[in-house]
Amino acid sequence: MSNNQLTSLLPVPSGCLQISELTPSGTSIGNKSIHLSLVIPTYKERDNIKNVVRILSQLLDEAIPGNYELIIVDDDSPDRTWEVAQSLMEVYPQLQVMRRQQERGLSSAVIRGWQVARGRVLGVIDGDLQHPPEILTQLLSAIEQGADLAVASRHVEGGGVSSWSVVRRFLSRGAQVLGLTILPGVLGRVSDPMSGYFMVRRSAIAGVTLNPVGYKILLEVIGRGKVSEIAEVGYVFCERKQGESKVTWKQYVDYIHHLLRLRISTGRLGKISQKVDFPIGRFLRFGLVGLSGVFVDMTVLYLLSDPTTLAWPLTRSKILAGEIAICNNFLWNDAWTFADVSVNQQEWRHRLKRFLKFNIVCLAGLVLNVLVLNLVFNFLIPNRYIANLIAIAVATIWNFWVNLKLSWRVTDVK
Repeated sequence: MSNNQLTSLLPVPSGCLQISELTPSGTSIGNKSIHLSLVIPTYKERDNIKNVVRILSQLLDEAIPGNYELIIVDDDSPDRTWEVAQSLMEVYPQLQVMRRQQERGLSSAVIRGWQVARGRVLGVIDGDLQHPPEILTQLLSAIEQGADLAVASRHVEGGGVSSWSVVRRFLSRGAQVLGLTILPGVLGRVSDPMSGYFMVRRSAIAGVTLNPVGYKILLEVIGRGKVSEIAEVGYVFCERKQGESKVTWKQYVDYIHHLLRLRISTGRLGKISQKVDFPIGRFLRFGLVGLSGVFVDMTVLYLLSDPTTLAWPLTRSKILAGEIAICNNFLWNDAWTFADVSVNQQEWRHRLKRFLKFNIVCLAGLVLNVLVLNLVFNFLIPNRYIANLIAIAVATIWNFWVNLKLSWRVTDVK
């Protein structure tokens, strides 16, 4: 095998975030399965990455020599962390590096790393040495003793935090209490559901489509995986010595969003959705976006058609109001409802293509809307606003289903 092959970057998987039951073939250091694949997601960790790789390699060479791999997944760091990591591959043969340029986010980075991993056990550890590496051997031991999931926890014996402020402690505990309120069946299974340091058997999450938001990948593993036995190992969370913290208010917002998404998708609505093959969670988001469109539609319709304003004909006013609402809805759906799809196709030509498709589908829905509006207004309920609400409800179901199948799907693959 040539040096170029040994130091080449891993290809970035595309499509849904799903782990295969069989280990993938064609990786740069061989095809046979191994015991442990440890993913290290990074962003602007140039100052830490050499020490991280050195320490992890020394530890795992003693614990399971030749039976592991380290996979660094870097989100195209401006400090070129991926390049520094790539330069280490000749020295550390168990190291592999992936550079993601089209996607962002810690959780999806971890899953992309697991998708190319060859390990029967999949793990994750931070790339900033805030997770003490020596805990890895205890996590491995817990898996070997039969656990499906081994979690490093700050809230069991031997765990803690080194020098957190009162505010940060309050926010961490507050987030946990909020999670227990919204999703007790998931967060109640571990003492530290916010942990980003754990190992899981491949078989426990294989074949399951993961759909994370933000940083808390452990929530997805517990909530969607086939996890029976869970073990916890205490660890002390350390302050970083190099680089900058990635914790912002956006992470807390993403956490709440993630809890609500899991609650919907794993609750009764989620089970119904799986049985009838209908994405209820996505439809609810589409419906919320539609509500904003209703406000836009109603406001414009009033300004154009009401006898006290411009008093335009109802049909002409409805067409213009509908088109403005379509533009509003597209922007929100692209950024939120179908964000997991649109993130893979971010160029302007892709967005324009989605907008044109969305517009055509919604214009067809608008024709349906206008027909229903006139039928209801002229033959059933002679109130323009009630008739308009009924017409919008009918058109919404049409718009969602056809857009789901036509507008938001990845068609260009590099």
